[in-house]
Amino acid sequence: MKFAVPKFSPLRLAVVMLGDRLGVAAIQRDRVETFSVEAENPGAALRAELDARSLPARTVAIGLARSTVTVKPIDLPAVAGSTQDMVKFELERHLPIPADDAAFDFAELPPEPDVESPSEGKRVLIAAADRRLIEAALRVADEAKLRPVSITVAAHNLVALVDTDRQQRVAWLHRTGDTAELLLLHGDMVVFSRSFAAVDDETLNTETRRSFAGARWRGCNAIWVSGDGAAAAPLLDLGVPISDPPWSSRAERRLAQVTEPRGALELALATACNRGIHALDLIPPAIKPRRFTKQEILTGGALAATAVLALAALLVPGFVENRRLARLNGEIARIEPDVRAVERVARELDQKRQLVGVVEKINGSALQPLGLLRELTDIVPSDAWVTYLALDAKGVEITGQAGAASNLIPLLENSPRLERVEFASPVTRGRDREQFRIRAAWEPPAAVPVAAAPQPQLPPATPAAAPPGPRPPRAGEPPQLPSPNPRPSPPASPPGAVRQ
Repeated sequence: MKFAVPKFSPLRLAVVMLGDRLGVAAIQRDRVETFSVEAENPGAALRAELDARSLPARTVAIGLARSTVTVKPIDLPAVAGSTQDMVKFELERHLPIPADDAAFDFAELPPEPDVESPSEGKRVLIAAADRRLIEAALRVADEAKLRPVSITVAAHNLVALVDTDRQQRVAWLHRTGDTAELLLLHGDMVVFSRSFAAVDDETLNTETRRSFAGARWRGCNAIWVSGDGAAAAPLLDLGVPISDPPWSSRAERRLAQVTEPRGALELALATACNRGIHALDLIPPAIKPRRFTKQEILTGGALAATAVLALAALLVPGFVENRRLARLNGEIARIEPDVRAVERVARELDQKRQLVGVVEKINGSALQPLGLLRELTDIVPSDAWVTYLALDAKGVEITGQAGAASNLIPLLENSPRLERVEFASPVTRGRDREQFRIRAAWEPPAAVPVAAAPQPQLPPATPAAAPPGPRPPRAGEPPQLPSPNPRPSPPASPPGAVRQ
């Protein structure tokens, strides 16, 4: 059966190393495909299976069997220094192999409120495996052309499939064939785990009770059973209820698609689902992908919220102004036709004003072309037309075509505006018209005689009486000479005037 891969949805692939076989699970959204691989070259066989099932996987999460990994809680002394260095120093006493040949990781355990700590130091849970096992897992991924993103204990990933209670202590038994893997959970955290042969119910009882001592528990609140043969619950005499794990709704949909053997493939499914930050990850640091912790995510979220608020403070005023501008644009669009009509009327009025101004300027100038144009329109016969008319202070030049150009000379001579009409160039003959060029001078305006101003009619002058002349000298008197300053005689009174 081929696995239809929806677009734009990541594909999660997990492989669980179970000795001579591999348990494989592929998840995309809620679609699950599980299968097992058994071959001498498991990497090449895994690649062939992925290609045959059309699974475009590029990365893989690797799960190790609990029996191949050492998982143990240890107490660290209360000394100053790095926890990593202290774990590495204490590791030698708790491993069956040299510490230099082991890949390890650790997680701090929460303090148990009802258990007195033997010291004031820290209690951590370590997971360590032989480097040769890690190299073999990486070689399988390399042969399958996959990039590993994590190497974890497969049983520890079962927590990703359930809804847990932080206050509960739970013992989880998961069977894979004849092997039982026991997890002790405090909330959603693994505080201890074991792997042992599940021969019968008595063995399960004994080993479960022994496991409580490793976690410093006196008991638990519930026991969950899953894996192979989960339908037949074991008869455990621990005084607590035994039930199936409280699978999440999504996990139930995915578990319904798991095939046989369920124990191994459920581990593969849990490993594929748990793609977050792993508490005990044995992948070499050189190829370990960078993942953000919860604290880093919270800090990044706060920084992103601050950036969003700052960006909103910058953009909100612009958004308000854009809305206001949009309203103004709407009002402008509404009155635009009226404005265009007014502008059109204003342009027409301006053109008419310019035309009137040009006409007034023409009429006010010394040359009067309009009168000449009207006169030429009346004078020029219908078989002639003017193509060019030039006016200056000396005269006018007319160019055009006519049936008989010579007939235009006397017509123009009769104009009261023109004189000395003559051809400026020889007349040329076209197809059916003569082309002419006529030059004429302006005829000076006729002198208008100025009428003599009427003289006022004066009454006829009355002749004045002659002044009496000198009397003739008497005998013996000397002659009288005229006075050098004769005294003027008073003017004669008009007739009828009464003299005083």
